[in-house]
Amino acid sequence: MMKLRQTPLSIAAGPIWLEALLAHSPDAEGLVLIAQNSVGNHRESREAHFAKRLQEAGFATLIFDLLTHYEETRDPDTRYNAPLLGQRINLIFEWLRHQPPLATLPAGLVASGTGSAAAVRAVSKEPMVVDALVLRGGRPGLAGISPLRQIVCPTRFVVGEKDTGLPALRQAFDLLSCTKDWHALAGTDEDFRQPGALDDAATKAADWFHHHLIRQPATVDTHKPEAG
Repeated sequence: MMKLRQTPLSIAAGPIWLEALLAHSPDAEGLVLIAQNSVGNHRESREAHFAKRLQEAGFATLIFDLLTHYEETRDPDTRYNAPLLGQRINLIFEWLRHQPPLATLPAGLVASGTGSAAAVRAVSKEPMVVDALVLRGGRPGLAGISPLRQIVCPTRFVVGEKDTGLPALRQAFDLLSCTKDWHALAGTDEDFRQPGALDDAATKAADWFHHHLIRQPATVDTHKPEAG
């Protein structure tokens, strides 16, 4: 397993700051952005566990909160504001463009819950930022029909077989015109809390990213100017 440097970050997103944790290594195959719907410990949360599995698969990861501490405790409606959360993901993209060690890596995005809708909205607005998308259940349909149809990057839905929201998830999936894949995990629900379910979901995400995040070799200019 590659040795990763863990760096806590605060990333500007308009008038607020989003807490994040970057785990990076120069030999990473790619960078996976992981949207966290709640404000939590980036080293011990469920998303941290998910990120660790992706790191073991060879990827650098950036876990970032979609909410501030104030919003989580005082303004719970914010977590359902898909347009606002989508804008925040776009601002994470903007930050990423100004990070030279990271900007050259192929990038993937993972989201769940309402974050799935936010991810769809963000990727539909900036289709060239991420090379692949994984939605771990959630409510992508909240993004709206047009954003779902505008997704161009390869997208995998990893869902729980017992998720009560499966019909809505399938409806959102069917609206995609990009390369897409549907994978239902047997015996688990929308929260993936059954033993091993989150690990299985991470494996399916890593497989998707291995297939679609292709690191380009450094190019060498072999053209020699003509003498004269």
